[in-house]
Amino acid sequence: MAVPGEAARLRAEAEAKPLKLPVNRRVDERHRSVTPDGLSIWYTIQVSPHSRIYDVLFERSDRMPSDAECQAWLQELLPDQVPVEAPGLPGAFARRFDAFERDPSREAPLT
Repeated sequence: MAVPGEAARLRAEAEAKPLKLPVNRRVDERHRSVTPDGLSIWYTIQVSPHSRIYDVLFERSDRMPSDAECQAWLQELLPDQVPVEAPGLPGAFARRFDAFERDPSREAPLT
């Protein structure tokens, strides 16, 4: 599987159907890709009136996804973002990375 091509497909699906906040996180299967060696990649974009959250979840059934395989996908999925890894549960076989994009000009002024 070519990472750049599949990452482009996931980006297009997430842009076409972003999750609106607040939401119950029901993610469409089109936001998922599975590599031949069993790595699942979920990519979603969550939107609110003043921000966007880019969320990438890596899962395996047999072990924790490695830094190298996560970074290869993150470079393609979030090329202009700085993703931050969210804390995970001990012994989990999943890793989550988020990147945040805010537009302060669209936020309500503080009173």
